[in-house]
Amino acid sequence: MKAAREAKGLSQRALGTRTGLPQSHISQIENAAIDLRITSLVTIAHALDLELTLISRRLVSALEGMQRQVSESQTKQIPAYRLDEEDDDA
Repeated sequence: MKAAREAKGLSQRALGTRTGLPQSHISQIENAAIDLRITSLVTIAHALDLELTLISRRLVSALEGMQRQVSESQTKQIPAYRLDEEDDDA
């Protein structure tokens, strides 16, 4: 949650304002000092433009692999088209 908050450029206070939760509560959640209620998790996820999805544990590694592939492909610049050597002569 902290990484998602920081990626959005939000302080704990700003996230608290978006969610209606006190900054101290956000801090306790990020530090695993309290048990997070599902309603708070949903509220925080929506404030961070995230979607919650439950998946089977056996699918977690496959999903993480797909996320890595997408992330890697987004960092590479892939041309919209490529001219092969044969096309250069035309």
